[in-house]
Amino acid sequence: MTDTHTNAQAGFATLVLSLVTNAAVFLGDMADPATGQPGTPDTEAASHIIDLLAMLKEKTRGNLTADEEHLLDQVLFDLRMRFVAVKDQKGHAVQPEQDDQKRIIIP
Repeated sequence: MTDTHTNAQAGFATLVLSLVTNAAVFLGDMADPATGQPGTPDTEAASHIIDLLAMLKEKTRGNLTADEEHLLDQVLFDLRMRFVAVKDQKGHAVQPEQDDQKRIIIP
């Protein structure tokens, strides 16, 4: 039974981190897997992923372990802050080294 519980936790974390990776691509923090090139941030798609994670948190309330809840809280906070930073950057020239300090995932 311990193995099943451990696998379920790993599966949940994998799902959350998979969504975070997608959001990082949409925020321009990672190269597009299809092209290998950094893409232009797509804040609408990133917002959709953030909303999915928020819905997942809401729908699983009371059924998460402390670690799972902490993971969701942390990634939602980080993604929301990065989303705001990307929205603020639109229309402003940002030096690459400044942008790297704000990224969620630095390649």
